[in-house]
Amino acid sequence: MQQLLLLVAFLLPAGAGAGEIIGGQEARPHSRPYMAYLLIQSPGGRSACGGFLVREDFVMTAAHCYGRTINVILGAHNIRRQERTQQRLSVLRAIRHPGYSEQRLQNDIMLLQLENRARRNRFVRPVALPQSKTRLSPGSLCTVAGWGLISQNRRTDTLQDVQLRVQRDQECSRRFGPFNGQTQICVGNRRERKSAFLGDSGGPMVCNNVAQGIVSYGSNNGTPPGVFTRISSFLPWINRTMRRFTQQGNQTETSYD
Repeated sequence: MQQLLLLVAFLLPAGAGAGEIIGGQEARPHSRPYMAYLLIQSPGGRSACGGFLVREDFVMTAAHCYGRTINVILGAHNIRRQERTQQRLSVLRAIRHPGYSEQRLQNDIMLLQLENRARRNRFVRPVALPQSKTRLSPGSLCTVAGWGLISQNRRTDTLQDVQLRVQRDQECSRRFGPFNGQTQICVGNRRERKSAFLGDSGGPMVCNNVAQGIVSYGSNNGTPPGVFTRISSFLPWINRTMRRFTQQGNQTETSYD
């Protein structure tokens, strides 16, 4: 199934260049203090994804970034260096949306409850989430960030960002059979060589300082548009899940749901 291959291509093994942004530039160091770099261990091996801090004890990412063990790096600019700004935290619990479908590429959202709360400072700070289900208008300008390759064969270890515009749903419906405009956002002008790319899954799309989307899948050569999970469609589940597991606290044993 072509779409499944496209999604898998967004999740590369660590060392193969995870977190790729095409057509962007190096971000100003620590200008996006919500960014998280995920190191994932699963039966298939090691991989990496993007993510973002939404509360001191929760990181949001894509459901297909799931693994048996996940570690989070916050406060990083260069993910290959031991920067003094970095906080490295273990994940206590990975909670995929119950409706996530790997086959249909739907409900691609996951919350990671951290074993210890992040220390909030100017290098590490949560990003705001939408307060309502208001839809972004086509043409809205947003920013996507990630680490890794800046083309199909060029690496970078520093955080990159790129500005992308929201497209009409029809742009993605024509290209991707499973696309659902109610829960997904079509992002990136096909006439521009700008996009999130391989391994950048789970990273945020931020519009006017609010995280509106999560990198989900796209074409296997990085040609826009790409598909992002629409965060506003999942607000009840997000709030309910964070409330539930905060109440449980650390009294339960470490587990992955």
